[in-house]
Amino acid sequence: MSAFFLTFLLLLGFALAKNPPSRSLRFELIHRHADEVRELMGHPPLTRSQRFQDLLRIDARRTRLISEMVHRRRAAEVPRNASFFSMRLFSGAYSRTGQYFVRFRVGTPAQKFLLVADTGSDLTWMNCRYNCLHCNKTAHDRRRIFYADKSRSFHTISCASRLCKELPFTLTRCPTPASPCLYDYRYGDGSMTFGIHAKESTTVTLSTGYKAKLKNLVIGCSTKFGGTSFREADGVLGLGYSEHSFAARATDRLGGKFSYCLVDHLSPKNASSYIAFGTGKFSTAKMSYANLLVSRPSDPFYAVEVDGLSIDGDMLPIPRSVWNIELDGGVIIDSGTSLTSLVEPAYEAVMTVLTKSLARLPLVEEPPFEFCFDDTQGFDEATVPRLAVHFRGGATFFPAVKSYVVSVADGVRCIGFMSTPAPGLSLIGNILQQNFLWQFDVAHGRLGFQASECG
Repeated sequence: MSAFFLTFLLLLGFALAKNPPSRSLRFELIHRHADEVRELMGHPPLTRSQRFQDLLRIDARRTRLISEMVHRRRAAEVPRNASFFSMRLFSGAYSRTGQYFVRFRVGTPAQKFLLVADTGSDLTWMNCRYNCLHCNKTAHDRRRIFYADKSRSFHTISCASRLCKELPFTLTRCPTPASPCLYDYRYGDGSMTFGIHAKESTTVTLSTGYKAKLKNLVIGCSTKFGGTSFREADGVLGLGYSEHSFAARATDRLGGKFSYCLVDHLSPKNASSYIAFGTGKFSTAKMSYANLLVSRPSDPFYAVEVDGLSIDGDMLPIPRSVWNIELDGGVIIDSGTSLTSLVEPAYEAVMTVLTKSLARLPLVEEPPFEFCFDDTQGFDEATVPRLAVHFRGGATFFPAVKSYVVSVADGVRCIGFMSTPAPGLSLIGNILQQNFLWQFDVAHGRLGFQASECG
């Protein structure tokens, strides 16, 4: 029995003893420090100093409880009148990876993780343990682990449910209707992850500074994963175009758009920018727009309509079919891949011009790049021809020279494109996107971009 409740009973008994019941019930208000109350509880009277110390102690506890209550109420579902929420975004160069990472809080109470920000994936997942109430992290576990059983908001998705059948890379195994929905998710670079689908809550910080929750978010609890993409991360933040991706869930009530600005891919860990869901975090006054579309209903990719590439204002002789998504071509924007890939006709056209302009420099072998050179022997970025991507509708993207003639080692630079067979998709990777603000306005079918220092 709490001290507060005991005090109440004593006061009630004392009041009834002094005021026998009548047609109306009245209570005499007696301060908890009154001598008669102290005497009933078997305590000596308090000095004035002791009374104030007790009042201060009780007030501090009450203030803390009120603050926690307000926080819990404000940490409800993201309100529809919110303008945006954001997360820190920084390069993984410090860990020798070509990814961009975000800090992510999931579960109740929230657990913190480091995830790869990936516009080419619709599954959000993290290194996870389920049905593991008594397991502990071992010395071999370098990464953070999401202990699902410790989260009050974690609920597995049944393998017999309709939702399970809709989710990506779901396995058909279903021992019982209540068994968890399994996935075996594969990535284009050969990386993989295996685990169970579940619904969870994630904690975000609103533009007002208050915290809120995105509830019933579909996540993956991965018990197994592998591949160079996840060498330093705890999982992936799925930003792809999909009904159940984090991007779709986060922008559902925030205007159907999200934005990010990628700092230089060689930046140190303390240099960061943001990924924001909604509007208001970034100024978009100088933004250009291209047509944005999804490649296929079953794919999570963001495709853009491209008319061609130019170097120093001269359009390159590339067949138009290369850019036609209906002919198995097209271009996608992918934050989860570092280097830009071009199908062979486009790759050969670009390399022919760029290698010719850099041929005077001492060549260096640096696989898997085709053309590398010693940049200490008179290299000047100002002499490199300017590449441009021409989007349908008139917008033109001019990446910085350092984004396509990239530094791969001390004193060594390479033309930073990869070749992929035709027909096929060309892919604009995160290095080519660096130092630009990108806005994925899915609600209006457009991709915005503008040069930015990403401060």
